[in-house]
Amino acid sequence: SYMWIIAFCGVFSVAIMAERLYFIFVRSNVDANKFMAEVRKLVAGGNLKKAIALCETAKDKALPSVVLAGLKRAAEKEGGPLDFRAIQNAVDEGTLEIIPKLSERSGYLAMLSNVSTLFGLMGTVYGLILAFAAVGNPAMPEDQKALFLAKGISAAMQTTIWGLSIAIPCIIVYTLINTKTGKIIDEMDEHMVKLINLMTGNK
Repeated sequence: SYMWIIAFCGVFSVAIMAERLYFIFVRSNVDANKFMAEVRKLVAGGNLKKAIALCETAKDKALPSVVLAGLKRAAEKEGGPLDFRAIQNAVDEGTLEIIPKLSERSGYLAMLSNVSTLFGLMGTVYGLILAFAAVGNPAMPEDQKALFLAKGISAAMQTTIWGLSIAIPCIIVYTLINTKTGKIIDEMDEHMVKLINLMTGNK
């Protein structure tokens, strides 16, 4: 029964890892320096519409979607003075929309890592209980005692190894995802401040 629970945790964790790795490293990721260099070049040249069009082509990604929100707000004021606060508010709204999408479901990996380890431990303890109960049964023949002892210890070790086999990848992927998510958010903060300052002339 413990192995079935651990197997369920394994299937669930693989599904989450695959989805999160794709979303963070493929779907949301972009070469921030290269992308923002092109955006700043267009903005500095007064080509706000071209900058918006560039962001539209990659609006499903994290940084371009936030940049797009700021550029659209700036485009509304095109020809007049640009309000730093208004653009910053638009960027903040875009950031608040994208951050939960970056971090959702990642916490389940940490939970599944702990749950797999604990169920592996429970299976180990249960297997040892069965083994020692068989050894301590005076009515059981010696050959059966040896058989039950071997089966109990085997079950105990198997639940341990399978629990750890799920927990270790979960922790590794959870760390990779959290690190990459933090990097994407830091890039958004850094590049958006530079872009807003460029658009508004704020020093």
